[in-house]
Amino acid sequence: HYGDLLRRLWGQQRPGVRRVLVQAGAVVPPPPPVGRAALPAGASQPMPVDARYSFDNFIVGKSNELAYNAALAMAEPGSPGFNPLFLHGTTGLGKTHLMHAIGNAYLARQPQARVAYLSAEKFMVEFLAALRAKDTISFKQRLRSVDLLMIDDVQFIAGKDSTQEEFFHTMNEIIGAGKRLVITADRSPQNLEGIQERILSRMVWGLVADINPADYELRYNILHSKVAGLARRVSVPDDVIEFLARKITTNVRELEGALNRVTAFALLVGKPITLEFTRETLADILRAQEKKLTIDEIQRKVADYYGLKVADLLSERRAREVARPRQIAMYLAKKMTPRSLPEIGRRFGKRDHTTVMHAVKKVEQLRAEDREIDSDVATLARLLDG
Repeated sequence: HYGDLLRRLWGQQRPGVRRVLVQAGAVVPPPPPVGRAALPAGASQPMPVDARYSFDNFIVGKSNELAYNAALAMAEPGSPGFNPLFLHGTTGLGKTHLMHAIGNAYLARQPQARVAYLSAEKFMVEFLAALRAKDTISFKQRLRSVDLLMIDDVQFIAGKDSTQEEFFHTMNEIIGAGKRLVITADRSPQNLEGIQERILSRMVWGLVADINPADYELRYNILHSKVAGLARRVSVPDDVIEFLARKITTNVRELEGALNRVTAFALLVGKPITLEFTRETLADILRAQEKKLTIDEIQRKVADYYGLKVADLLSERRAREVARPRQIAMYLAKKMTPRSLPEIGRRFGKRDHTTVMHAVKKVEQLRAEDREIDSDVATLARLLDG
């Protein structure tokens, strides 16, 4: 979408650049600086902490104050007063930012410390790969030898028994050795379905801190901070900042995305940013915000309607009594939210976007052929609209 703008900006810096080629593919993480990781030879690299995220550029408000202060404490030298730290909140509220901030602050104070950050999905993928290669010892040594281990989106391992077994023992090793463990999820431990009770017990043993949706004041402050960094390139009037802070309420990620979209489009077309320009540029997003319907709500409503648990919809179960409601939930998510196919797939147990496409086509076909399913889908849509 921004190919012309990229080419023009590159051309300003390097006149010889005539075109910009954008390719999608696997990103190979850079090797860690000396002292930041101690990995056995041939071991796969955990995702390194991202230097862009720090405590200094995390905007604090009432909704995230407890989580922020807990994260600060986890990064302090000496023995932490609690362990593990469990952060939870819906997507886009700053959980991952705080994890990277902890890692960066901890390394700044103890440069020789060993830190590992990885998603629960990556934990599972690497563990299963180690099982297949009959080399679980290297996997265990690599993670259990770190000083600070951070696992993101732990809800992903719901229902994955073998992965949970290894995760439990990793938690025990880290905590038992007096090392630090930080875990995040999209919901509280009490609401994590499909996770073993002994793991949940360990999670609440330390400190559980929630991150709630940002209120107007925090949203305004976040935007104001972002706009300050854009001052040299583009001017964003105060009335536009106030408008965005009042209208984009879903999460911080979408709030920042809306600002990025407005500023990028203004640069692309060479127009000043006004309230009218902002309304036109974000017309589709603003319409979606008015509905305020989330994938979580759709999953809960569909699960209740069919007498299932949300964890069933996210699981690998393929029995018709689970698979059909799952497809209907995906179909409704596509039709009733502005979310992309890949994002919908991720929210349904990290499934591929092609799975969502298949579900949408299948439900459309079934609605045309099966009056009962058509009635079910129509009823659910009315319930969700209400």
